[in-house]
Amino acid sequence: MKAIHDPHGLLAGRITALNERFDLPETFPPAVLAEAENAAAMAVGADTHRDRTDEAFVTLDPASATDLDQAFRVEMAGRDVLLHYAIADVAWFVRPGSALEEEAWARGMTIYLPGDKVRLYPPVLSEGAASLLPDGPRPAVIFAVRVDPAGTARLDGVERAIIRSRAKLAYEAIPEAALPPAAVELTQRIEAAERARGAARVDPPEQELEALAGGGYSLQFRPRRRSEEVNASLSMACNLAVARLFQDHRTGLFRVMEEPDPEAVTQLRQQAAALELAWPRDEDLQAFERRLDPQDWPQAAMMMAIRRAGNGAGYAAFDPAAPPWHAAIAAPYAHTTAPLRRLADRYVVEAALALANDRSLPDHVTQAFAALPPVMARAASLAGRVERAALDLAEAMILADRVGQRAAARIVAARPGRITVQLLDHPVIVNVNGMSGVPGEIVDLRLARIDTANGRIEAEPV
Repeated sequence: MKAIHDPHGLLAGRITALNERFDLPETFPPAVLAEAENAAAMAVGADTHRDRTDEAFVTLDPASATDLDQAFRVEMAGRDVLLHYAIADVAWFVRPGSALEEEAWARGMTIYLPGDKVRLYPPVLSEGAASLLPDGPRPAVIFAVRVDPAGTARLDGVERAIIRSRAKLAYEAIPEAALPPAAVELTQRIEAAERARGAARVDPPEQELEALAGGGYSLQFRPRRRSEEVNASLSMACNLAVARLFQDHRTGLFRVMEEPDPEAVTQLRQQAAALELAWPRDEDLQAFERRLDPQDWPQAAMMMAIRRAGNGAGYAAFDPAAPPWHAAIAAPYAHTTAPLRRLADRYVVEAALALANDRSLPDHVTQAFAALPPVMARAASLAGRVERAALDLAEAMILADRVGQRAAARIVAARPGRITVQLLDHPVIVNVNGMSGVPGEIVDLRLARIDTANGRIEAEPV
């Protein structure tokens, strides 16, 4: 859940309403559950997977996570960093034409709510037999990713293997000094390469809802830990390497994203002014993004605004007439590393496994690449609306005791009969109907009505 983290369960009583509002499934059909149970019981043998259980793989995730897509071990290989990245072998459990596959296509991705989630696959797989937990051997697809001193990532090989994770490392518990040195070196190389090519990944911290000692609630940005950056860089290296493999073979499924349009950039400049952040006129958006500090709440709020302002990332099958490009990454990019949580990744993993071993793509993978973009777009849209609704609930809760009070705000967007404002004392955006103004103008509002059950905030001019 990117927008809002609820470690104390303060939103628990309101999540049921979100499930009902968005018609989210509460469980899986019986046929799907039966197939998942049978798949979880399947034995994995040496005829399909190489035995690599003697190698010291570990996972790195939030402490509460149980759907573990990736395990890794990393080492220096001369001047290069060699990442052995084990990805959950979802295709081993979910066969083409099965009820499991059909249900996954209906869902598209795991949708995260505060304290809950609507899973892509049944828990017996996603949090059991297919998850790379440290409680026994698991089937995986291992990507050998070589990262040179310039931060360029290439694949040395891809194979199916059985692994045994040695430890479930947690973001919250592992300091940077305890991370594998080669993993830290890889991260530094990936980050340096991003700066060199002008990438501007926007990965804002989560917001946490907290109860105040004197009553009421506050919304705080949770500091992003270095362990999270390291984990993100491991995935980034693999995803860039797979995208390169796909380009070389003129096939594949890519994650694509356009630059924000000029109107969106103008609104972002107004929001930066509302947050009192200096953004010189001669500095472009990418340079501005790169210097934002997620530990400072106005800058973290700006990161959230940038994330929402883009044209949105999507998926596209390889098209020689339209080379794949991801503006924030500033490179071709493929989603590979989360097949337990994203439908598309399963087929990307299968394609990489085939191409890296000089085999043709399976027909069902080729067909999936053509069909996946609209399916993933629909799932991402639903996930985004659920995420926004959860954040709306949290924002209404923190303002609930201010009904009737005045609030200063800066206009960040204006259209006939409606303005959008950024409150000056909270990282909250509010739409105000029946009011006009000029972007950048500070206005005085009254918080007229706040519906904490549905996450609605209504303000009116004083």
